[in-house]
Amino acid sequence: MSLPILQACRRRNKAPKLYSMNTFCDPGCPIQPSGAFRDNIRLFIQECTDVEDYSIESMPVWCTLLVQDGKGIVIPLYIIEENVKFSDQPFCDQCRCSGWSHHYMSKRKYHIIIPLDTEWNKPLNSDVFDIQTHLLHGVIHCNGFGHLLCINGIDGGSKYVYGREVMDLWDRICTNLHARRITVVDTSKKRSMELRLLHGIAYGQPWFGRWGYKFSHGCFGVQPHHYQRAVEILSSLELDDWVSSLPKENLEVKRIISSYCNLSDTRLITLRDFLRFMLVLNSQTPAKPKTAVRTLTIKPVKTSMASQLPKTRPSTKGKPTKLRNFASVIATMDSRWPKRRLEYTAGVIVDALKEHSETSKLRRTGMTRQEVRDAARAHIGDTGLLDYVLKSMNNVIVGKYIIRRHNNTTNKVLEYTIQKTSEKSGKLLHTDCSLPAEPIPEPCSVPQSDILQDVYLVYKQVVQNQPDLDISGLSVRVILDSKHLVKEWPFVDDNDQLLRFICRVLPTSCELGMELSRKLSPGELIVLPLYASFGDLKVESQHGLRDTYCIMEHYNVTDIERLDCLIDEEAVFGTIESGTELWIRGTGLDLKSEFRYEAGPDNWTVKCPCGATDDDGERMVSCDICEVWQHTRCSGIHDSDAVPPLFVCQVCCNSLMPARIETVSFLDSSQDTLVQPDFEEPWRALYA
Repeated sequence: MSLPILQACRRRNKAPKLYSMNTFCDPGCPIQPSGAFRDNIRLFIQECTDVEDYSIESMPVWCTLLVQDGKGIVIPLYIIEENVKFSDQPFCDQCRCSGWSHHYMSKRKYHIIIPLDTEWNKPLNSDVFDIQTHLLHGVIHCNGFGHLLCINGIDGGSKYVYGREVMDLWDRICTNLHARRITVVDTSKKRSMELRLLHGIAYGQPWFGRWGYKFSHGCFGVQPHHYQRAVEILSSLELDDWVSSLPKENLEVKRIISSYCNLSDTRLITLRDFLRFMLVLNSQTPAKPKTAVRTLTIKPVKTSMASQLPKTRPSTKGKPTKLRNFASVIATMDSRWPKRRLEYTAGVIVDALKEHSETSKLRRTGMTRQEVRDAARAHIGDTGLLDYVLKSMNNVIVGKYIIRRHNNTTNKVLEYTIQKTSEKSGKLLHTDCSLPAEPIPEPCSVPQSDILQDVYLVYKQVVQNQPDLDISGLSVRVILDSKHLVKEWPFVDDNDQLLRFICRVLPTSCELGMELSRKLSPGELIVLPLYASFGDLKVESQHGLRDTYCIMEHYNVTDIERLDCLIDEEAVFGTIESGTELWIRGTGLDLKSEFRYEAGPDNWTVKCPCGATDDDGERMVSCDICEVWQHTRCSGIHDSDAVPPLFVCQVCCNSLMPARIETVSFLDSSQDTLVQPDFEEPWRALYA
C-alpha cells in the first residue's frame, strides 16, 4: 500500500516511523509525557510523527504509520494543527453545545484523523474537517478539552478495522497525552437501531460507556436523574408482561422471543436479560451462518467424526500433539521477566479462559488473542509481558488445564481454548487429543437467520409500541434525548519528582463588570520541578496562560491569591502542597479581542419550556419580541416543518393576549397543538 508519507520518506532517504496499532500510546510506548496537554502534544509530534510535504490552508500536517497486528495493514494517523486566529471557523460549535461556552478561546486546535480505507493512499484535501466518513476524527484544544467528532469501523465502510479498535486507539492517545475532558455526541447506530437506547437497556450504559464516557447533559432539559430513572424503568420491564402487551397480530416478534428464551440456559426475566442475551449470542456467532447455536456436551467420538470438527494444529503422521508443561517451557525461554511474573501471567490467562468457558452460552469458538489480551490487561498492565506469554501458550499444561491455540475454520482468526485434565492421571478427559477444548455447537432453527435482524424487530417494538405519554414511552424519549456524553480524566498528582498545580485566573472587578459576564474558565495545569521558587511559579503560570489562550497573549501575573506575602525566592516545596488549585491575579486581559470565548462573542439567552437554559445542539427558534431562544419541538413546530417567519413565544403571547391564548403541548411533536396544561407533569411520571 503506497501512502503519501512513505513516498516522502523515500525522497528524503528516511525510514518512516512505524508503530503497532494495538499498543500505540500504551504507557511508555512510544513516549510517557508528564506535562500538560499543550506540551505533551508537541512532544508527541516531535517524537512520533513525520511531517508531510504539503499543508492544508497553511496548516501543517504530520503523519504516524500504524501497523495492524496479524494483517500487516499500514494505517495513517494524521495530526493537523489549526491556529484559530487564521482559521475560517475559529469558534467551536462543539464547545457551545457541550456547555463550555464560557471557556477562554484556545490558540490552537489539534485534529487527529484516520481517513477511510479508500483515502489512505491519497493526500488530505481541504475539506478534511467536514467529512463524516473518517474512521476517526477528534479535535482537542491546546488546554486539553476536546471532542470526538466521528468514529467508524466495519459497519461504517472500513474493510480492515473495527470500530472498537479505533475507539481503543483514541482512548489511549487521550490518556497518554493527558487530555482533560473529551465529549461525544452519541448518534451511533447499527442497522437503524440507536445504540444509546439498545445498550442503555441491555447494559445500563451507552456503547461509549465501555471507555468511561458518561452522561453529560441531555437535550430538551433532560437531567441526569431523568436519564437514570428512564434506564431503570425500561431495563426492569418484566418480559412476560411486555410480551402480553404486544398487539395480537404481532406473532413474529412473540415467536422470536419464545425461541430465544428456549435457547437460554437460564430464565430471562426482564427486557434487559433478553436483549443482553441476544447481543451476547450475536457477538459469539460467526457472521455468515444462518442458524443460531445451542451448547451440546461432547462425548468421545470416532476418528471419522472427529475429522469433521474444528482441529488444533495437525500433528505429523497422525500422532497426537505433544503437550508441554509451562514450567519446562519458561525454563528454555530467554526472558527479561522473572519466572514468577511469567507464571503469574499464565495464571491470569487461564482464569480469563476459564471465565469465558463458564459464562459463554455458545461454545463454537474460544477466545481470540485480542479478547484474551483485553481480559488479562485488567490485572497486568505490561502488554509486552502479555504478548510474550501468549506466544508460548500452545499445547501447554498450566496447573490442571491445557491451553491450545488453533485457527478458526470460519473466520481464520487465531483462537485460544482451555481444557481440563483428569485430576488423578493428569490426562485429557476426552479420548481423542485432536478434539477441541470446548463443546461443539449444533445448529438449531430460530425465527430469523440473522440474530441482529431479530434484535431489530424487538427493538422496533420497544420504540414504537410505547405510547408517547406512557411511562415506558416517555423513558424511551428521555434516553434518545440523552446524546451528550463526556469522559473526564481526573487530576492526578502521582509523580514525586514534580510539582503540579491548577492555576485559575481571578479577574479584577473592573474586568468582571466590563466583559467577563459568564462563569470563569477552568484553570490551566502548571508543572514545576521540586526546587522551583514562587518566582518560578509565577513565570511558568504566566507562560502557560499566554501559550494557551488568545485573550491572555500579553497577560502578566502579579501575585497569587493568599500567597502575596511570600517572596519570589522562597521555595514552593514544603509551603504549598502539590495538586493545589491556585488563583492567579494579573493584568493584560485583551478584552477587546473577538477571540474571547470558544462559543464566540454572542451571549444569547435560552429559556425553553422544557427547562433548557443553554444550547444543546437541537433546532431552536428565537422569539421576535423578547429574542429568547427555545426549541422548535417544544414550541409545537414539527422537525419536518419550516420555522415560521414570525414567531412569538408563549410568555409574550400571554402578556399581549392573555384572554385568547390556548395552552400548547410541548411534548407531542407528532401534532401541532394539543392541550397539555402542565409541561412538567410527564417528567414527574418518572418518579411515580
